[in-house]
Amino acid sequence: MKQESFQARDAIVADQAAQADGTLWKLGIRERDSGALVGTCMLFAVERDSRRGEIGYNLAASAQGKGYMTEALHGFIRHLFTVRGLRRLEAEIDPRNAASAKLLLRLGFQQEGLLRERWVVDGEISDSALYGLLAEDFQRARPAA
Repeated sequence: MKQESFQARDAIVADQAAQADGTLWKLGIRERDSGALVGTCMLFAVERDSRRGEIGYNLAASAQGKGYMTEALHGFIRHLFTVRGLRRLEAEIDPRNAASAKLLLRLGFQQEGLLRERWVVDGEISDSALYGLLAEDFQRARPAA
């Protein structure tokens, strides 16, 4: 078995363990008509005592601009705040990704900081923009239907 296969298996096992203990949630986003998987959204880095976690998301290029991620994240965020009892959500993005920043702002997140030269992405040094959303702000802006 190749090294990559062991690494993939180990990553899957680690994800399953984290999902079982509630520190990781991964959800698939499917296209309405075909049912094809076009993206994911996830909660990770959950801090139970602080009632906070970090979200991440990705969407196939062919599905972008159709509202899938806005709809999926809005429902996911509502669930995390109202059912799971989280108090705060955070997101960290590449500030060059204008669509991602626009999405977070549309959902009520506020940019809270910029970490300069935080990552190396494809051999290029990149900053990281930090966004946060409080449950009370989300509820105030988007009352339960």
